[in-house]
Amino acid sequence: MFKNRRNIYIFVAAAVVVIVAIVLVIASVRSQGTTAAAYQTTTVQLGTLTSSVQGSGSVSSALTSSLTWQTSGQVDKVNVQIGNQVKAGDILASVLPPSSTQSTLETALVNAQAALAELTSPEAIANAKLDITTAQTNLINAQSALNNTQYWQNAALIQDYYSKFVIAKANLAKAQKAYDNAHVGQYINNTGEAGLYQALYNAQQAYNTAQYYYSLYSQKPTQRQLDQAQANLDLANATLTNAQNYLTALTGGDVPADATGASLLKFEQAKLAVQAAQDNLDAANLTAPFNGTITQSSAVPGQIVSASSAAFRIDDLTDLVVAIPVVQIDVNSVKAGQPATITFDAIPNKTYNGKVIKVDLAGTSSSSTVNFNVSVQLSDADAQVKPGMTANVTITTNQVDNALLIPSTSIFTDTNGQNYVYLVQNGTTTAVAVTVGATSDTSSQITGDTLKEGDIIVLSFASTTSSSSSSRGFGLGGFGGGGEGGGTRVITTP
Repeated sequence: MFKNRRNIYIFVAAAVVVIVAIVLVIASVRSQGTTAAAYQTTTVQLGTLTSSVQGSGSVSSALTSSLTWQTSGQVDKVNVQIGNQVKAGDILASVLPPSSTQSTLETALVNAQAALAELTSPEAIANAKLDITTAQTNLINAQSALNNTQYWQNAALIQDYYSKFVIAKANLAKAQKAYDNAHVGQYINNTGEAGLYQALYNAQQAYNTAQYYYSLYSQKPTQRQLDQAQANLDLANATLTNAQNYLTALTGGDVPADATGASLLKFEQAKLAVQAAQDNLDAANLTAPFNGTITQSSAVPGQIVSASSAAFRIDDLTDLVVAIPVVQIDVNSVKAGQPATITFDAIPNKTYNGKVIKVDLAGTSSSSTVNFNVSVQLSDADAQVKPGMTANVTITTNQVDNALLIPSTSIFTDTNGQNYVYLVQNGTTTAVAVTVGATSDTSSQITGDTLKEGDIIVLSFASTTSSSSSSRGFGLGGFGGGGEGGGTRVITTP
């Protein structure tokens, strides 16, 4: 009986010892849990870093036009249908205007053509050539007159005119004396008297001319005389230029854009009248303005239409673009020429290529966001891509090959703005300063030599205070955890 009681006491004592040991272990674990931390690691890798900007927009053709009827009437012929490819100038459809309107338009064209033909007839061209010859003569005379006016101080010239004046005066006196000595009466009675009169008349004319030129060159010209001589020369020059331009126009040559003149204006108006009359007559035909594809059509033979009503839409499907809005924080990284990939919800499992062709310099505000339109041109569009489709665009704004890469979530920043990572070596962590180069949504390029390929760094930390408390997530950011264990380890928080 006593022996059994002693065994019971020994068993109870052992149980107490075990219980005390368990409590001490639990307390120890809890004590460690308050100062321990968990972290996930990743490996520094070499790879290609790609930065991109994404957006969505609608497909449109760079060259598009909605065609409307130019006149009213009944649709006569429709030569195309949706999907047809056309060339610039092709007649797509035509209408039949009222007969009275047709007759009026035809008459107007005939009259305009007749007026133009009269201006370009051989007789008109000959007169234009004659006008040039006359203008050239007038120019020579005007230049001579200006020269004579400007060179009044030429002593030799003045002396020459004076000598002519003296001779003419003497000849006049001699002729007058001979005529007076003949006692010619009121009427000339014979050839001798007639000869004396002719000699006197010619001497008087020569004297008047000599006196005029001597008087002209023997005194300084006034400013008004100089201005008049210069104005006459300018007018002669302008008249000759206008005459030459007019003849060039009549004979089909190239006329300067700034050419003027009443004759040239009349000729241009005659040509415009013919063109306007022809356009009015041609308004019954609807033509393609450029090479493209008919993408919409509302033309039906026999239909009554009015001017400006819709007829066709034509698009150049060889040149398709997508305009996407880009937020202001990303727009400065987008440049013309950058590559892009394009996908469509309407065309699954297929990716198209393109490039940026335009970036707007002015943004538009919408609510609290400022967006800039960016135009992306498709380079390999096929028949499945149609204007109006919604496209998803990814623009590659930067690409760095053979870059040293780490997840962006593994980079920490101190109060001085210095970036650093925790390098894991032999189970301990060391803070290492790093320089960040290019970045993407999830990864960052590390430049310099503080890290190398294969280094193990901390991806993120999570506190583990007890088995019942919840841990913080690791935020892998799409850059797979790896390296030493690739999982969670418990260490002292650095």
